[in-house]
Amino acid sequence: MASAINRRTFLRISGTTVIGAAAASAGLMSFSKASWANDRTVTPDRVVPTFCELCFWKCGVLASVKDEKVYKLEGNPKHPLSNGKLCPRGVGGIGALYDPDRLKRPLIRTTVNGEEKWREVSWDEALTYTAKRLTEVKAQWGAPSIALFSHGHGGAFFKTLVKGLGSNTIVAPSNDQCRGPRESGYELTYGEAVGSVETVDTPHSKCIAYLGTHLGENMHNTAVQDMSAASANGCTFITVDPRFSIIASKSKYWLPIKPGTDTALLLAWAHVLIEENLYQRAFVEMNVVGFDQLAAHVKDKTPEWAYLETGIEPSVIRATARELAKNAPAAFVHPGRHVVWYGNDTQRTRAVAIVNGLLGNWGKKGGFYLPQSLSVPAYPVPKPHAELYKPRLNFPFATLPCAYDVAQASVKDGDDAARIHAWVVYGCNVPLTLPNTAKTIEAMNALDFVVAIDTMPSEVTGYADVVLPENTYLERHDDLESTPYRVPYVALRQPVVASLYDSKPGWWIAKSLGEKLGLSEYFPWKDAEDYLSTRLTKANLSYEQLKKDGVILGTPAPIYEDGPLTLKTPSKKVEFFSQQLADAGLPGLPDYEPTEEPPTGYFRLLFGRSPVHTFSRTTNNARLLEIVPENELWMNVEMARVLDLKPGTKVMLENQDSVQTGPIRLRVTQRIRQDCVYMVHGFGREDRRLSRGYGRGASDARLVTRIKRDPVMGGTGMNVNFVTISRWKEA
Repeated sequence: MASAINRRTFLRISGTTVIGAAAASAGLMSFSKASWANDRTVTPDRVVPTFCELCFWKCGVLASVKDEKVYKLEGNPKHPLSNGKLCPRGVGGIGALYDPDRLKRPLIRTTVNGEEKWREVSWDEALTYTAKRLTEVKAQWGAPSIALFSHGHGGAFFKTLVKGLGSNTIVAPSNDQCRGPRESGYELTYGEAVGSVETVDTPHSKCIAYLGTHLGENMHNTAVQDMSAASANGCTFITVDPRFSIIASKSKYWLPIKPGTDTALLLAWAHVLIEENLYQRAFVEMNVVGFDQLAAHVKDKTPEWAYLETGIEPSVIRATARELAKNAPAAFVHPGRHVVWYGNDTQRTRAVAIVNGLLGNWGKKGGFYLPQSLSVPAYPVPKPHAELYKPRLNFPFATLPCAYDVAQASVKDGDDAARIHAWVVYGCNVPLTLPNTAKTIEAMNALDFVVAIDTMPSEVTGYADVVLPENTYLERHDDLESTPYRVPYVALRQPVVASLYDSKPGWWIAKSLGEKLGLSEYFPWKDAEDYLSTRLTKANLSYEQLKKDGVILGTPAPIYEDGPLTLKTPSKKVEFFSQQLADAGLPGLPDYEPTEEPPTGYFRLLFGRSPVHTFSRTTNNARLLEIVPENELWMNVEMARVLDLKPGTKVMLENQDSVQTGPIRLRVTQRIRQDCVYMVHGFGREDRRLSRGYGRGASDARLVTRIKRDPVMGGTGMNVNFVTISRWKEA
């Protein structure tokens, strides 16, 4: 085997690729100045339906094309996730398509006179070299030592590729860095996850409680439409958040809770519902096991007890519990999404699930609906024999290997046989996604081989050995999309315009690489249209209709259940007390665990998102940066006064491990507690190849050097970092 690269220099794309970027920029300027570019009355040459990839929601899109350029994106009224509307990010997809900084040609890392450089190569050379290196790693260390990091709809083809190689070491940072504890919590309680899209019947709800769920800033299109419909119908909102978020501004109650004490509040809500006999007794008696154990567990979890932990007045705790109860079962506590906070996250989401059980809202109008999906058979291929890397840490209810553990297992520690040796990274900017950026970079430097498939020169590509430029979603086919939802449907992603530069669709990259690896049996289809039409034919659906409309709806079935539930838990019922957890040596009911307090002079670091940006994916997008050009640091007005910091001052942040980031502009506000600060994730880009995103704002990712692991499923609680604030001194 060729000698492994033990240390990589971070490489920027330069040289001939700069010439390509300059030419592309000129083309973009020409397009933006076209006489019809901003004319809403222009008649397009064609309108092509597809679905979006600016976030995971995958809304239906209608793309208007004139003179072979996309000039307008709008929601597809036939698609149930868009209903004719797009969020700001979706409308800004044109900025991703025509970004002059896009990856344009395959690149291989090479060494010239002792210096590492990029070399532009043909696709054949790039794929041949990639196949050779992956084959060498597999031969020496075994297939499970090859890991796939995947984010995005197109990752399905690369999962087939890696499984065909014999590896089931496939990770999604969105699991252990985002929603994994929520899914585990609901699976342990109800036997199934709440999914993406979440199965909450928001439009028909009369009362919704949001715990750290930033809808309106977390701009999931249908969820925001549903929230607006609920508000118009008179729904009451309760927001529990240290920060006065957008949804808090729409709420009857804002509970500015002390960070990390949400479980105490939830147990107190359960106490009020039970002690005041406000719970849905008939539902609980028919569908729940473990009620008596729960009642005993929360007997002493009074609002007065919770007040000492949360800072929320007992009268407010009682009032909000009663508000939920009087509207039940058309009321719910939202399950949340980014739920990796303090390490006890599965148990916290179990507490959310239990309160919802007391409200009797599973399968009920205005609560949780029963989702439907349109079944489309898979393309017939052999089932691969894929083995899973055995992580050093085992979490009893981890449904997937944790991305964090796979990264840690890539670091050299003296046992090469037990290490991960190669990464295939699809659409996933790992250095800014996983906690502890420096440790992730150390892991990448230790690998034998890294291949990155992406549309943009994100930070991860600078540490790769091979960079393969993928089409944006407006230039490619992808797999069919049929998320379980209120109505069953299947949607199509198809090219709107021809490929730009020498980029290729993900399906073509995976198939071509698979053929070079001797895995043709897993990619027997001629091309994407052959693959898609074959699947649709087996489902008795029309490919031509799908191309025309972008979506096909199935026959709706009932989404509510009046009788007894039959769930996929061991008891077939809602399990307040989890024997599965108890058998694993974990608490069968959620306990409140106080979190670590900030050291003197430090603030707890909180982070979230902007309605205009999808984390680092969009912070080089010219159209979206016009609206939100950088992130700001929220600080309470009293704390700013104490530190003598004025609004708009640029400040530096330093965490408890002496890691600094900034400068970032200060936003002084009464809308946040005094003990924490808040910033939007995804800014502070450090790669100069990103000509618009470089140096804007500050990176919260750099400051997340500590985590607390979820003992149930391994999630990485990241709200355990603290920072000091100082005035930025320009050099």
